[in-house]
Amino acid sequence: VAAACLTLAATHLLVWIRRRRDVSHLFLALSAVGAAVVAGCELAIMKAQTPDQQAMAIDIVLTFLFVVTGTLIVFLRVYLNAGRAWLMWAAIAGRLVPTVLNFVIEPSLHYTFDGPIYQINFLGETISGLNGRQNIWSLFGPLSVLLMIAFVTDVMVTVWRRGEARRALVICGGMLLFMIIATAHSMLVFRGVLEMPFLVSVSYLAIVMAMTYEVSSDMIRSAQLCEDLNRSQGELLESERRMDLASRAVGLGMWLWDLRSGEVWMSPVARSLFGVPQETPMHIDGVNTKIHPDDRQIVREAIKTAVRDREEYHCDFRIQPSDTEMRWLAGRGRVDFAADGEPRHMLGVSIDITARRQAEAEAARRREELTHLSRVTMLGELAGSLAHELNQPLAAILNNAEAARRFLSQEDTNLDEVRAILDDIVSDDKRAGEVIRGLRLLLRKGELDKQPTQINSVIGEVLKLMRGDLLNRGVTVVTSLDDGLPMVLVDHVQMQQVLLNLITNACDAMCDPRARGRQLTITTRCVENEEVVVSVVDQGCGIDPEMLVQVFESFYTTKDKGMGLGLAVCRTIVTAHGGKLWAQNNEGRGASFSVALPVNGKTGHNGNQ
Repeated sequence: VAAACLTLAATHLLVWIRRRRDVSHLFLALSAVGAAVVAGCELAIMKAQTPDQQAMAIDIVLTFLFVVTGTLIVFLRVYLNAGRAWLMWAAIAGRLVPTVLNFVIEPSLHYTFDGPIYQINFLGETISGLNGRQNIWSLFGPLSVLLMIAFVTDVMVTVWRRGEARRALVICGGMLLFMIIATAHSMLVFRGVLEMPFLVSVSYLAIVMAMTYEVSSDMIRSAQLCEDLNRSQGELLESERRMDLASRAVGLGMWLWDLRSGEVWMSPVARSLFGVPQETPMHIDGVNTKIHPDDRQIVREAIKTAVRDREEYHCDFRIQPSDTEMRWLAGRGRVDFAADGEPRHMLGVSIDITARRQAEAEAARRREELTHLSRVTMLGELAGSLAHELNQPLAAILNNAEAARRFLSQEDTNLDEVRAILDDIVSDDKRAGEVIRGLRLLLRKGELDKQPTQINSVIGEVLKLMRGDLLNRGVTVVTSLDDGLPMVLVDHVQMQQVLLNLITNACDAMCDPRARGRQLTITTRCVENEEVVVSVVDQGCGIDPEMLVQVFESFYTTKDKGMGLGLAVCRTIVTAHGGKLWAQNNEGRGASFSVALPVNGKTGHNGNQ
């Protein structure tokens, strides 16, 4: 028993030396050393030749039993983190009092020897037995045991309620069993009821082995956790390496912003995007200085919205890593909130979208060129009508000028007639100027210039511009325009281009020999105060149902000399205005092309039909 206890003591002592903060191993080692001494003294009692030898051995046993029980009590308190402190000190003091009294009371606190040693047989061995009687002072021993039982029970209940039933049963239950068996056995031996040696150390060995099993299980679990942690760290490092490679490949920079302290962590890719040295500590103020001054307010508003509405943060902005460089970044992230609802962190990514922005700008430029080309082509088709529109006011100006010259050559000049002639010249000149101004606007190139516009006025301008062409084609125009339409946010010239295309295509459809009428109907209406719809309805031969979508594709045309760009450009223009453009066959004959535009200030459609 002593050898087993010393082995356990050495094991836990080595563990404590390696892990000084875990003092539970130290107390368990001290308890095992005390039990080894008790086992040696018990053997000395069995081999004693005189009562004095037995009395000395008993005194040592009682002393080291205090060491054993005291260290076990502290072990329970430290290892299980349970039990009332005052009850722990009461149990230790209860064990200390009989230990001290044992050296004060003569010959012994517990036992008085009445005669010589006598021999008894135990397990085939002849050993020395006790010859005497138990003292009244020995009651201190059971009382101290009751205090220890109270403390251990308190610990056991606490641990059980904490959900650690197995640990409560193994450690606390085992210790209670040890104390009860050891106390009962000692009292029976002292009273002479049992003719056998003291075997307190044997019962202690059982409980200390149970405790060691539990502590060792924790050590094994810790070792397994360490192994799992090392493996996880290896996998994490590999995952981080792969993520770093992937983020570098796509220009993805990760960041974490502490909203309370303002400190910002950035991955190497993010630091490279923002032009920040890898080892420089980052603060949000330093990050803001990298953002283009014109975009800082946009970023602030996006962050404020993400925090206030608990939405995802998303914002495209420009940064200036250096004085000569500018990039476009797309920021995406989310806010992490604490348990009290306060925002703690914002974490997200930044993506370099400079190439995409440049491609979009180039595409917009080419789209503008294509739109301009479409307008030029369309005006070429309207050249005859436009020449007629200009020829009339110019001829009238010429005739009026010649008449005025004749009036002025007469002796009795009628000035009133001359004034009337000059007024006609001014009126005709303005009319020709309006035609030319409309041509210049349609021929100009530039970016989209959206302004609140009354769509009915745009329709009137287009019909005025096409009046001659409509007369030459023999087309009658019927309008049904809603006078209460709200404003729409459009580019005036580009919307003229769309309507010119749709009206011209309608006229072409009614020039087909299969068409049975040449009446063109233009209607406007408002749908739920959300969008304004303009419809151009012809009486032509209609469209093949399978081609209703295909007619909007680039370079698709049914005209002999058409380029196939008109409707494709119209769809691009309408989509850029947040609207949609679609075609459908009428119930009777002909087809209808409709444009839906969002009301000024409201979100419109994205896409087309």
